[in-house]
Amino acid sequence: MTARNKKLINQPENILSEMLEGFAAAYHDIVKLDENGFIVRRTPKAEGKVGLVIGNGSGHEPAMIGLVGPGLFDVNVAGEIFTAPGPDRIVQGVKAADRGAGVLVCVSHHAGDLMNAEMALELCEAEGIENVEMVVLYDDISSAPKGRESERRGTAGLFFVWKMLGAFAETSGDLAACKAMAEKIRDNTRSLALALTPGSSPISGEVMFELPDDEIEVGMGVHGEMGTGRSKLISADATIDLMMPLILEDLPFQSGDEVLVLINNSGSLTLMEMFILYRRVAQQLEAAGVTAYKSWLGPYATTQEMSGFALSLCKVDDELKALWDAPANGAYLKQ
Repeated sequence: MTARNKKLINQPENILSEMLEGFAAAYHDIVKLDENGFIVRRTPKAEGKVGLVIGNGSGHEPAMIGLVGPGLFDVNVAGEIFTAPGPDRIVQGVKAADRGAGVLVCVSHHAGDLMNAEMALELCEAEGIENVEMVVLYDDISSAPKGRESERRGTAGLFFVWKMLGAFAETSGDLAACKAMAEKIRDNTRSLALALTPGSSPISGEVMFELPDDEIEVGMGVHGEMGTGRSKLISADATIDLMMPLILEDLPFQSGDEVLVLINNSGSLTLMEMFILYRRVAQQLEAAGVTAYKSWLGPYATTQEMSGFALSLCKVDDELKALWDAPANGAYLKQ
């Protein structure tokens, strides 16, 4: 018999529309649901600034609806559950985000997201919509080896791009500069995830993959993609001791570096566990001579009720630290 998890929903076909309606009502001071069904800023960005758009499959909340607002995204084009929005929808999102200085379409690197975004840019060109660029973002060290970074998946560490790019676009009117900034943050970021238990489809209730009670999967993707392999469940300290060297060596991060740290809750990890994990992260950073400038712990990109986490580091300089500290007002990221 296939394992199933319980979900509090109404009709499965209404999950997306009802979720967006509820989200917009809960955070009506920050965002609104526009006529296209997009989550957009309640108060649009000033004219002459670069617009930021992201399209993504739903089911990973609060990503990306929780990252729309001042100092963050202008428009989120939400697709169906775990399904990227179509090219036509992305084009509509571009139009909604345009403030007269061009629009940057941010793409978390997955095959469907990339294909639809590329098609959307072709449609923009065919319609005569000018000054639209795309930036492809990735951070997951388990999905391709060092030297082939552009083949890697986008995962929770793109949180750093969303925040700092959002701050940059709030003041910059230069589309090329915004794209370059996104790439700089991307290239300074590394992530690795671990799964303890699977999430389940909110439509069918069926679990997304099978994982024995006494095993973990290192490198699990946000959709349940296979990681680098399975091993027996180990302690919190041993888990970080396994993951941290792989992340540190990949950039590499070196003694004297300052970093932002994210422990992203995949869905149902407890705060107790997250603080225990961060304790060991802090010890490992100190041993490596790396300073944590700021740290964030919480559910920012989830896979329903999957139990697990992603550990992400982003190397920062004075420019990036100023962007990190800049004001932001999203439902799930306030600064």
